[in-house]
Amino acid sequence: MVQDRPILGIVLMLGFCILAPLGDGMAKLLGETTALGLMVLVRFGMQAMILIPLIAVTGKPWRMTPKILRLTMIRTLLHITGLAAMFTALQYLPLADTVAIAFVMPFIMLLLGKYVLNEQVGARRLIACIVGFAGTLLVIQPSFAQVGAPALLPLIVAVVFSLFMLVTRQIAKEIDPVSLQAVSGAMATAILLPLILLGAWFGLPGMSLRTPTGDALWLLLGIGVLGTVAHLLMTWSLRYAPSATLAPMQYLEIPMATLFGWLIFHDLPNGLAALGIGITIAAGLYVILHERANARSGPSETPA
Repeated sequence: MVQDRPILGIVLMLGFCILAPLGDGMAKLLGETTALGLMVLVRFGMQAMILIPLIAVTGKPWRMTPKILRLTMIRTLLHITGLAAMFTALQYLPLADTVAIAFVMPFIMLLLGKYVLNEQVGARRLIACIVGFAGTLLVIQPSFAQVGAPALLPLIVAVVFSLFMLVTRQIAKEIDPVSLQAVSGAMATAILLPLILLGAWFGLPGMSLRTPTGDALWLLLGIGVLGTVAHLLMTWSLRYAPSATLAPMQYLEIPMATLFGWLIFHDLPNGLAALGIGITIAAGLYVILHERANARSGPSETPA
């Protein structure tokens, strides 16, 4: 069993919170000139290319039972959908707004836990969900006024990744996380490549394998590397520190996204969006801290 090393876990999670929005910023920059299908394909292709040799070197087990394989396929399809929606949203919305709206995911997961998994969720946490969602609407409102329906894409991202996390919960204890990511990367590549070739044949928008050159090519490869490394850092952080310690840190993604949005695109949230971001962060932290307090008090306590 790996010994807890909270400081190392926190440092690894901090690395994730820096690399993930940086990768999103690169995707936003690249999306102006590169087909969506190619961006998603390279993201998963790089994941497979990096992690499959890592499994070979370390000897990690990767074989799956039929049930786990089916769930991994569902998880992979959800990951493809969520990533494509995220990359599309970034072409319409500022980086910070996109990431902040997607952070409605913890509230959706809480509701899915209540109504899908029959987990006990008390009144105070439900109120926090409502408050957090209201904060998200404040972020959406100015973007919706400018670009219309695409402002809702991060909500789709949040729903899809909430389902993604629920499926991941079902298989996390059955397979090594690095092996899961490697198999998922290979599976996604095998799904996407023929779809993109077929889409390119019929001239569908966003379906092209025309590879960019120069700096754009390095950006494309960078998206795949950063996405893979970021998720490895998050996975490894959970090996060294409890999720209750690390969960609040994930909200650092929002200020980091704001910083990268300002540095790369000179975008900053307006007053209403900034207020919504603050409310969303506060409600999310309340839910996380309340969950941690309940975990410490034991299962006999009545959930609130």
